[in-house]
Amino acid sequence: MASSKGNAFDFGLFKKLLSYTKPYQARMYFVAISAILISIFAVLRPIYIEYAMDEGMQPKDMDSLMYYIGLSLLVLFGESIFQLLFIYFANWLGQQVVLDIRTKLFKHMIYFKMQYYDKSAVGRLVTRAVNDIETIASIFSQGLFMIISDLLKMLVIAGVMLYKSWQLSLIVFAILPFILYATRVFQQKMKVAFEEVRTQVANLNSFVQERVTGMKIVQIFSREAVERKKFDEINKKHMTAWNKTVWYNSIFFPIAEMVTSITIGLLVWYGGLRAAQSDVITIGLVTAFIQFSQMLFTPLRQIADKFNTLQMGMVAANRVFGILDTDARIEDNGTHVLSGIKGDLSFENVRFSYIDGEEVLRGINLEVKAGETVAIVGSTGAGKSTIINLLGRFYEIDSGTIKIDGVDISDVQVASLRSEIAVVLQDVFLFADSILNNITLNNPDITEEDVITAAKAIGVDQFISSLPNGYHYNVKERGAMLSSGQRQLIAFLRAYVSNPSILVLDEATSSVDSNSEYLIQKAINKITKGRTSIVIAHRLATIKKADKIIVMEKGQIVEMGSHKELLQVENGHYRKLHEVQFAANQEPA
Repeated sequence: MASSKGNAFDFGLFKKLLSYTKPYQARMYFVAISAILISIFAVLRPIYIEYAMDEGMQPKDMDSLMYYIGLSLLVLFGESIFQLLFIYFANWLGQQVVLDIRTKLFKHMIYFKMQYYDKSAVGRLVTRAVNDIETIASIFSQGLFMIISDLLKMLVIAGVMLYKSWQLSLIVFAILPFILYATRVFQQKMKVAFEEVRTQVANLNSFVQERVTGMKIVQIFSREAVERKKFDEINKKHMTAWNKTVWYNSIFFPIAEMVTSITIGLLVWYGGLRAAQSDVITIGLVTAFIQFSQMLFTPLRQIADKFNTLQMGMVAANRVFGILDTDARIEDNGTHVLSGIKGDLSFENVRFSYIDGEEVLRGINLEVKAGETVAIVGSTGAGKSTIINLLGRFYEIDSGTIKIDGVDISDVQVASLRSEIAVVLQDVFLFADSILNNITLNNPDITEEDVITAAKAIGVDQFISSLPNGYHYNVKERGAMLSSGQRQLIAFLRAYVSNPSILVLDEATSSVDSNSEYLIQKAINKITKGRTSIVIAHRLATIKKADKIIVMEKGQIVEMGSHKELLQVENGHYRKLHEVQFAANQEPA
């Protein structure tokens, strides 16, 4: 895993990043060549200006003057062209790398265990997948290549300066240690500041994401003022972190500018005196050295800023690679592909815990025959939904075995396993898309005609057709344009068209109105017919016809039998649950 510090000189991270540029080597080479040519052109300009002054202006030789001015303009044109190409391809390369990393990151994350998402804030993951990756692009567009180009330019300039006049070079070089020291201190301070900025950005994203998602709760309980106060606190921390970077910039750049001005003053003073004495130092050479010093110091000052950009990118890269290096995938080592299965299920001494040492399931043994409808009831936290999560391998069991048609699910390819299981949850998630796409989930094998036929079969076609644009009606984010009952019907249809061998209904009727309940019950009867079904229910009235009812308590199966059988058990858990619900239903309005 990458260093947690996100060091700007972490060559391990650089190596990882550069590995993404391999498919674009030709453009990398062109960027490198452009950087070299820009350095050469940059040095030639002051030299030609020197010759124009010393061989053209002072002797009043118009031909020489025009010749060197023409060369200067030609060099300037060449420098501009290659500067344009350099910037364009450096940015293009950065965006291409970002595209590849973001694609790889999403592909990596989409196969993570549910446990990972249980423990990770949504806002932070969004920050990593969007903001941080975008920041990585700046490493190539404004950081790495720019720094290399500037360093190359500075080396060439320093060599030419020494060749032209070691005396004037000493004046410039004597000032360099001050600039270098200030740049180093600035770079170290900014590194820490930018790490804090990224942390606060992630906190902001996480807070806003959660509050926007849970805005209904905020408003129902009149928490607007409290949440606004919390947001102000987080926002102030973010501002404070940014203010540190502003403060360091405010100190560094005036100092750098002052040092540059002092250098120019010393060059004019010393060079002017020597030129006046008709020495080897000329006015043109002094003018060239003023330009050389500017070209030497300006990139040096900018390098500090580019180092900041590089560091922000490296901190972001460290966070992104931290996720890419995370091994949170379900082990998909199975080779068996399920096909034409009957739907026999068996749980053999299954134990599971979300947190080590805190078992949720304590040795579950369960047999479900093909085509049976099995209901699971029990109090909250009894482990009902956990059974479903383990069946689809969204979590890995601690011990025991789960089998479908006698085959251990750990030996089955995960995609094959999940393709045979359809789940209808209590809280139906719909994407901001059409009803049709929410049903098919963009599966090309399921046509609109298939969906309409299925909708008519389970009795929901009339409801969908009554909506504007029918099956192409956009339900908006999370299905906000539909009622809970309507969303549930969509979920049933989604499960039905997938033609699963095993159907799971997890509290699928607990939050619907009486109007929708009739349609949902009709849909349940249709889609459970002839296939293995597991129904988790709180309302016992909906599971009376189940072939088998399992009662769970504290992670264990305490009772098992039909509705009639369980009602006959003296002081039985199911009987007590039934009596409580029956009494509640008999209470006067």
